Amino acid sequence: MTHTMLYRLQKLTFRYGEQFELDIPSLMMEKGGSFGFAGPNGSGKTTLLKILALLEKGYEGCLLFNGRDAQGLGDTVRTKVTYLLQDPYLLKRSVFENVAWGLKVRGERHGLRHRVNEALQWVGLDPKIYASRRWNEVSGGEAKRVALASRLVLRPQVLILDEPTANVDRKSALRIRNAIERIREEDGVTLVIASHDEVWLHDISGLVLRVSGGRIVGEGTDNIIHGPWISDVSDLSKKKLPDGQWIYGACAPHVHSVAVLKPSSIIISKKPPSEISAQNILSGVVAHMWEDSASEKVRVEIDISGTTFNCLITHYAAEDLKLLPGKKVWVVFKASSLLWQQ
Repeated sequence: MTHTMLYRLQKLTFRYGEQFELDIPSLMMEKGGSFGFAGPNGSGKTTLLKILALLEKGYEGCLLFNGRDAQGLGDTVRTKVTYLLQDPYLLKRSVFENVAWGLKVRGERHGLRHRVNEALQWVGLDPKIYASRRWNEVSGGEAKRVALASRLVLRPQVLILDEPTANVDRKSALRIRNAIERIREEDGVTLVIASHDEVWLHDISGLVLRVSGGRIVGEGTDNIIHGPWISDVSDLSKKKLPDGQWIYGACAPHVHSVAVLKPSSIIISKKPPSEISAQNILSGVVAHMWEDSASEKVRVEIDISGTTFNCLITHYAAEDLKLLPGKKVWVVFKASSLLWQQ
């Protein structure tokens, strides 16, 4: 099957003075796909989303959108991409007017009421109840869904969402997911999403990329471990966790290098293992567990002194270990399992 490329980034860099640099050597995204970006605050996710939304022009390198240089695109092409901020603002008008605003600006008034009501229904807001409400008569989660409806009603080619489930309840998060999945299925919309809610993000994204320090450093459930690292004996580097435990890796290229640890490299033990050659034996607590649809395994998040480790194990192993949230376990991996990114 032939896939049409929507975005192509080559040697793209963006700088905020001397403090931050976004550096994307290569990234390609197909039309109709669903792409997630995960990473800590300040990692560069929002900057990357703004560039993909064709809102940020101060970059160097190449960005092609539908095969054309994004720097030379006209306003007509740019309207095919819509971007929902993490904290969207509503106009000081009714819910109906907020959702209808973009259509009116574009001069698309035919079937206006039907289209607005349909968009509200997509996000789980009954038009009979919500359309006439003022902007300040809806809750925070409802306001985010109104803002999403104002984007969906435009029927974009690309929908870019920055932390769409931040500060909303689970009901609103589910409504948001259902709405964007529906427009993707019906219109073939390409989804680009940044979120800290990794369960939600993995559930809706075909590919999740991990961003750290302005770079894409891994994908999916990869664990990203930041420095600083200090030298240890036998050509090892180590990092001290807040509770005094140490993480060991092969000699780090730099004190602030970023390491990637694959979930498949981790062994979970229900007691401190003995007679094992692995340098890393860390105690932690199971934080979350859920079915990983991509691998058909159980994904386990283990909190170790405030650092989350993602592990993938079989259903049999999960049952044998009797894993439950709150259970104390040991995470085991070799120093050579840490893959240095910079």
